[in-house]
Amino acid sequence: MDPCAQDVIRCDLCETAIVQMYCDFCHVNLCITCIGKHVSDDYDKHIVVPIQNRKSTLIYPRCTTHDRKRCELQCKECNLSVCSVCVFDQHLGHTFSNLSKVHNARKADIGKDEEEIQNIISPKYDEIATDIKTQIANLKENYKKLTTAVTTYGEEWHKEIDNVINRMKNELEEMGIAHLDILNRHLDEIQQLQTLIEQTLLTIKRIEKSNDISVTMEYSSQNKEFSKFPPKVQVTLPTFSPNTVVNPNTTDSEQVYKLLGSLIPLCYTTEENGYTLEKTETLAKELMEKPELVSTIDTGYEKLSSVVCLSEEDIWTSAKVNAVMKCFNIQGSLIKTIETKSGERPSGITVTTDGSLVYCDRGTNTVNKVKSGQTEEVIRLQGWIPQHLCVTSSGDLLVIMLRDVRNSDDVAQSKIVRYSGSTEKQTIQFDDQGQPLYSSGPLNKYISENRNLDICVADLRAGAVVVVNQSGKLRFRYTGRFSLRKRIPLIPRGIATNSQSQILTLDRDTLFIHILDQNGQFLRYIDNCNLNNPVGLYVDKSDSMYVAEMNGSVKKFKYLQ
Repeated sequence: MDPCAQDVIRCDLCETAIVQMYCDFCHVNLCITCIGKHVSDDYDKHIVVPIQNRKSTLIYPRCTTHDRKRCELQCKECNLSVCSVCVFDQHLGHTFSNLSKVHNARKADIGKDEEEIQNIISPKYDEIATDIKTQIANLKENYKKLTTAVTTYGEEWHKEIDNVINRMKNELEEMGIAHLDILNRHLDEIQQLQTLIEQTLLTIKRIEKSNDISVTMEYSSQNKEFSKFPPKVQVTLPTFSPNTVVNPNTTDSEQVYKLLGSLIPLCYTTEENGYTLEKTETLAKELMEKPELVSTIDTGYEKLSSVVCLSEEDIWTSAKVNAVMKCFNIQGSLIKTIETKSGERPSGITVTTDGSLVYCDRGTNTVNKVKSGQTEEVIRLQGWIPQHLCVTSSGDLLVIMLRDVRNSDDVAQSKIVRYSGSTEKQTIQFDDQGQPLYSSGPLNKYISENRNLDICVADLRAGAVVVVNQSGKLRFRYTGRFSLRKRIPLIPRGIATNSQSQILTLDRDTLFIHILDQNGQFLRYIDNCNLNNPVGLYVDKSDSMYVAEMNGSVKKFKYLQ
């Protein structure tokens, strides 16, 4: 007999023919001949599908009260799965949820658990374990240095005190053994928890591949327990403190020991909550599962490009092919318009704390301020083109600018310049290795200051969010989220920050909004917004989110609760 034939799936009824079909309700393998036999009873729930499509239908649990009935509802009062007969029997007058919706919601929660374990909890345990291993790896060298110090010090004295020095060395050896034992025990504890986490991930993956509702409903999240990290063990290395004044004629061994110096004994502490998840520090407000569309404003632009908030009720907008900037109230009524001095489109707009509009005029390479209907030139650039800008919490202007190479042989460059009024205060262009922080191409860059005073730039050409601190030192680059299989690239259009110091940026290709914490850690996506070619993003002081769409619409969303 061909050994490979043993792997062929056979019909569950005749047990000889090769299976071709599958009853997705009864979970029975069938050959073509046996289909009629299987469905010949008076039961009308059979779902026969090709074998390759098996298990595509949800598997509802059987009712424990009514034979041959499947539970398709969840009783909210009793928290039990029930069939249609139960509704009019033991559960009369109760309220019910569709079990498939409950199942899908639980699946979504399980997916979040998996994501939290993979992206936050498990990496944190890896970090803890790596730190302990590093301590262990350096332990021998650290104690070697201490022993060398003691030995060198001892060699300066005559043989009468050799016993004292040897005593110190023996004590160090014992402390080293105790130190190593403490760290090993702590590492064992962490690794045991890591093993539990790996087993939980395997269980979650099996649940995700299964359509068995009973298995899904039996799942109990352990993320809360995993997030309660064990006490952090901190072990302090012993220190050697030699005396500078010693009487070499002393013969009493104990007195000589004290005169030579002393070893501060090995000690360690166990710190509750010593390990923490960084994300828990930033989420004072909860991210909504699905953003709520509050309002939609039709600006009348054909190619809308930017939106900023004058207040919670008024917004300013600008377009790619229009020199006119428009102000609307939240009901969508046009309040006022302003035209650029050059008659060319503005390359960036923002508003100051006193309600003034500030815009970049590409036609004149200037930054202009509009207050009470009067336009004032604030900054005039030589050899640079202003591209985008924002107002900082201190009232400074941060201007992204490109080197003007249209009529020169200069190399294309990009930089950020901080202005106080018309005075240049700071230039941000290169990292510590002298490499450009930002791409040099003409594609848009967007800028925002975070609540922690970091300067955040969405660089479309580079496909990255580049964040530097207030001094201009690079903190991190975010180029997209890494899954277990590959990196999902980012094409950022627009950037904003909120009251939690979180960073939001639009992805041109997926239409997702990425949310990062202030340290560049990916938190989650905002999707389900039904966006149409989004090109601009803004978050107001109340954490409402505004998205500008190329077709001229501005959509206001509530995404935090």
